[in-house]
Amino acid sequence: MKINTAEFVISNSEVSKCPKEPLPEYAFIGRSNVGKSSLINMLTNHKNLAKTSGRPGKTQLINHFKINSNWFLVDLPGYGYARVSKKTKEVFQKFITDYFETREQLVCAFVLVDIRHEAQKIDLEFITYLGETEVPFCIIFTKADKISRGKIDQHIAAYRKALLANNWEEMPQYFVTSSTEETGREPLLEFIDGVNDEIFKSNNL
Repeated sequence: MKINTAEFVISNSEVSKCPKEPLPEYAFIGRSNVGKSSLINMLTNHKNLAKTSGRPGKTQLINHFKINSNWFLVDLPGYGYARVSKKTKEVFQKFITDYFETREQLVCAFVLVDIRHEAQKIDLEFITYLGETEVPFCIIFTKADKISRGKIDQHIAAYRKALLANNWEEMPQYFVTSSTEETGREPLLEFIDGVNDEIFKSNNL
């Protein structure tokens, strides 16, 4: 897939105010400071499409970006650590669950996981939540340039072992990425392109 256009559409904290167009949506979410904004900018080839920050928890709204005028990339707040008040955290964590449980246009969620670390409890809990809610999702391992190939394989194996121990039958589909080296960009975009093709054919869009 070649991305020709990527435009910001809207930021809000209410699912009811998200775009009404019946276009497929792909939501990106992960722990704060997982490299989500850098990944989005790398995927879309726009350096400043998503705001990057050295301060974890920067994204606190549902952000919609229209890509190639036929699908939406959705940047969601990070779960877990964020340097905001408890009340604020409760509000945006609530609309994250509202989005996943009610948004009909959502076709796939991408859960971002920092490949430098072994399986983290909060990531496994969120993956389990998506499974229980029957939300289609893939895992994106980020920051692959920071560790060796051997370590990458070890940490993916640890995730596979942890998920199988939590009653998953198999490892979900995953992608290994590096925003710095643009690793994984083409496979990820090809995946989105393939899903879009199926949706457009079945809906005659």
